[in-house]
Amino acid sequence: MPARPVEIVLVIQAGIPPVKAGSSCYSRLRDRRSENYRQCDMISIPDKNRQIVLAHAGLIRGVVMACQNRDYRPGLDAALAAAAANGWTALVNVIRRILAGERDTRLLAGLDEEDQVITAAILRGLQDPGSLPEPDTQPDPGLAAPGLAAMIQAAASGDAAALSVLADMAEQMLRAGGDMARLSAVMRRLVNGERDPDALGRGMSARGTQLLLSILEELSRLQQH
Repeated sequence: MPARPVEIVLVIQAGIPPVKAGSSCYSRLRDRRSENYRQCDMISIPDKNRQIVLAHAGLIRGVVMACQNRDYRPGLDAALAAAAANGWTALVNVIRRILAGERDTRLLAGLDEEDQVITAAILRGLQDPGSLPEPDTQPDPGLAAPGLAAMIQAAASGDAAALSVLADMAEQMLRAGGDMARLSAVMRRLVNGERDPDALGRGMSARGTQLLLSILEELSRLQQH
């Protein structure tokens, strides 16, 4: 189960690896993710927030649906429990408070930037269902590149936690099919240092190729530091 209660494809697109809080791998990836958001000079704040909302469309819609219909609660509760076990306690605690009936914007206090955007989208969705993201709208795959590149770089350096995370993620990506499965098939080659985009991207769609090129660009930048 990924760190957030969303499908693995959305986790990848959001650049959020399923790493338990407290591990050395988690700390590096979390810091890398934060650095990526701070340095998004080419993306305006509203657009960046929109990409976060799109990446978590399933979660946001799921919480709103569970608030409106308790029949949806068991599945969501199981996903939230798994997410909390993986270290994402702050967002899970806030979502549970929303499920219990809280609607105050003070729920945002103490959350990191991404969790605030997700929580605000849930609260907006409860007030105005028309504001909810469409479940089939895809975020910019380039936002996944920093998180994936950081994991690949850590795994290539011998980080056992990163290797374990990549193996688990690759298995889930394979089950997702399409470009995710093709990216899964070349993950080991990326860890081993292969960087030929034509060879690695064979069979990928334009969107999958875009994600691969973004990962390769991030890997190149990481290796220069």
